[in-house]
Amino acid sequence: MALGFVRPARPEDAAEIARIQLSTWRTAYRRMFPAHVLENLDEGYLARGWTEAITAPPSGRHRVLIAVEQGDSASHVVGFAASGPADEQALAPEEKPLPDDVAAVTDLLIEPRWGRRGHGSRMLAAAVDNWRDDGFRTAVAWVYDADAAMRKFLGSTGWEPDGASRALDVDDLLVPQIRLHVAVGGDQPAG
Repeated sequence: MALGFVRPARPEDAAEIARIQLSTWRTAYRRMFPAHVLENLDEGYLARGWTEAITAPPSGRHRVLIAVEQGDSASHVVGFAASGPADEQALAPEEKPLPDDVAAVTDLLIEPRWGRRGHGSRMLAAAVDNWRDDGFRTAVAWVYDADAAMRKFLGSTGWEPDGASRALDVDDLLVPQIRLHVAVGGDQPAG
């Protein structure tokens, strides 16, 4: 029988986070991005970025969480989430800065082979607990318009489009995104 739990990421988790990010992007986004873009992603580069995010976050309100599945004989890091105060990366084009009480999800990924086991829900619930502790009242997340699975998952926990949209330029291919939001303050449900 497997047990799932969420904990803060540690420096030794950075390589596994990078592996999951690369594997998940290459699987989930293979129809959204040009193949050569996904093939040229560098796992070592990603790991160095995650090490920095874990060991030297921009603030105490920036967090990286990992989801773990622990079986009888081994445990596996199966996903991760990163969030912090909404900054310029959370904005739509020409949008004014968001208030200080808005958290922004920068990453929320579960490796596809570990999907549908409750890891995403546990990770999102842990993130919401952190956001409430950190004084956030709202959270936002950009999702790819074509990522029906992420839109469905977040929608099932109360996230809704807030009207903002943008398109990322990925090697001259515009990839549309929409921004979702949810209230997390006080006793309001959020995940």
